[in-house]
Amino acid sequence: MKVIFGTDPIKYPLTGIGRYTYELAKGLQLHEGSEISELLFLQGRHISRDIPAASETAPLNSGLKRMVQRSKVASELYRITAPWLKTRALKPFPQHIYHGPNFYLPPGVDNCVATFHDLSVFSFPECHPAERVRYMHKELSLTLRRAKVLITDSEFTRQELARYFAYPLSQIATASLASSGEFFPRDEQQINQALASFQLSAGRYTLFAGSIEPRKNLKTLLDAYQRLPAPLSQRYPLVICGYKGWGSEALHARFEQAGREGWLRYLGYTRSGDLPWLFAGARTFVFPSLYEGFGLPVLEAMSSGVPVVCSNSSSLPEVVGNCALMHDPHDIDGFTASIRLSLEDNVWRESAISSGLERAKLFSWQRCAQETINAYNQV
Repeated sequence: MKVIFGTDPIKYPLTGIGRYTYELAKGLQLHEGSEISELLFLQGRHISRDIPAASETAPLNSGLKRMVQRSKVASELYRITAPWLKTRALKPFPQHIYHGPNFYLPPGVDNCVATFHDLSVFSFPECHPAERVRYMHKELSLTLRRAKVLITDSEFTRQELARYFAYPLSQIATASLASSGEFFPRDEQQINQALASFQLSAGRYTLFAGSIEPRKNLKTLLDAYQRLPAPLSQRYPLVICGYKGWGSEALHARFEQAGREGWLRYLGYTRSGDLPWLFAGARTFVFPSLYEGFGLPVLEAMSSGVPVVCSNSSSLPEVVGNCALMHDPHDIDGFTASIRLSLEDNVWRESAISSGLERAKLFSWQRCAQETINAYNQV
C-alpha cells in the first residue's frame, strides 16, 4: 500500500488540525515498510519524503494571505485553482492513496480519503466568518463525492456526518486523536523554572487553551470566572493562551479589563514547547466550548494530571468520560460552581486527576495511525 499524506495544515499557527496532521504523519512513518510500502507527503504542490516543520512565527506573507481570504473574488479564484494544482502534483502517482487531513480533496484523484474534523460550519455557521462558511460549503460537498472513505476524530462526528448528509456509515471510519508524549505530570520545581518567563507558578492558575473565536464560548467562561469570590479568582487567575481568531475584538477588550482587575492573564499564541509546561502547571483546566469534533485540549489536560471542567456538548463527553465536571455551554452559574469546586475540593481533585490519567491512556497516536491505516485498507 502506497500513501501520499497532505501536510498543508502544518504551518503557523499550529492549531488543533495542524497538530493532528503533524502527529499522524509521524505515526504513519512508523508503519512505513510494514503496512505502508511507501509514504510521501504533499505540501502545497510539492511532494517529498519529509514532514515539514511548523514555524513558531508568522510568515512574511501572512498579511497578504489574510487579504486574499477576505476577498470574495480572490478566495473564489483560490478555491478553483488550488485543488487542480494538487491534482497535477498527484498525477504521476496513480497507485497511491491520497489522504487529505483537513476536509479537502482535489478533483480527479481515484483513491482518496479525507478527514472531517467537525461539522461546525453547518451546525454553528454563526461561529465562523461568512466567507469561510461559503468556501467550506462548496468544497465539502465536493469532498463527499470524491472520497472513497471519510475519517472522523470521534464517534460523535461520525454519526453526525452520516445523519446530516445521509452518508453511509460503512464508508466513515473513526480514528480518535491523542495527546503528544510531551503532556504528562511534571515536577513542581521544574514547572516553576519553565514558567518563570510567564511569571506563573505551579498550581496557582486556571488554564484555558484554544483559538480565541466564538465557538470556544469564552464569553461564558469570563462571565463564570468573574462571579468567583475576588480573593479566589485573584489567587488563581484565569490564564488564557491561544491565537487571536475571528470575531474576538470584544473578548480582547474584556481580557484587558480583567487583567487590570487582577484575575486574568492573556498570553496570546504560545509556542508549542511551552504548552506542556502551562498545562502541567495549571490547578484546573476549563473548556466551555459550544462544539468540538474531538476536543484535544481536555485530553492534554487529563494527560498532564490536571482536573477538567468543560461543557457537555458534542464530542467532549466521549473524550472525558466520567472524569470531568460538565455543564451546558450556557450554564454560567454551573461553571462558576464547578470551577470553584475544582480549585478548592482536594478530595474531588485527587479523584479527577487519577481517573483522568487512566482515561488518557486509552488514546494514543499509535492507535490513531492504526485506525487510519484500517481506513486506507477499505480503499
